[in-house]
Amino acid sequence: MKILISGFEPFGGDAVNPTGELMDALAQEVMEGAELKTVLLPVHFDECADLLITEMEAYGPDVVIACGLAKGRTAVTPERIAVNVKDIPPGSYADNQGQRPVDEPITEGSPDGLFSTLPIREMVNNMTAAGIPASVSNTAGTYICNNTMYRVLDYIRLQQLPIRAGFVHFPASTEMSLLQPSVPSLPISAMLDALRVMIRTVVAEA
Repeated sequence: MKILISGFEPFGGDAVNPTGELMDALAQEVMEGAELKTVLLPVHFDECADLLITEMEAYGPDVVIACGLAKGRTAVTPERIAVNVKDIPPGSYADNQGQRPVDEPITEGSPDGLFSTLPIREMVNNMTAAGIPASVSNTAGTYICNNTMYRVLDYIRLQQLPIRAGFVHFPASTEMSLLQPSVPSLPISAMLDALRVMIRTVVAEA
């Protein structure tokens, strides 16, 4: 099974993004039943999804697991749904090119929402059984992560491709919490274990 996994560069003033570190670590992994490819995405509306879709076209994956940072969350959270909107509320940070869309559709004429096709409940159950904090999330927000998830699912829908895809948010890393002690965090090692569990779940559910 060919699995394409993406992470993001740092954003919002942080020096690191744990999902980028996960991509570095996962590039060295060999997992039974899975051929893994990783890609690091820019934190820029639309360009993020353009790059991931280009990688999908070149690689031909069976599964796409896009990963992002949700600082403030306390668990690893596979997303249930992406919504067709780009919106940065007042007071929130722009993307890494300074864009601040407000109430804009991601794709005109496409559905209001698209559901993950990953086995998210099984992923959560298996992570919890492995001692990793995890829960299903019902909102991917309206920032870059939602933008990426929506565009990928819409591309698969329009092209009628047999690809399972979705998005997973990770908490801040312990490294990040050294500078922001009040922010919930997990060690990178625990996040990597979570990603391994999710990959094994996808392979087992095939």
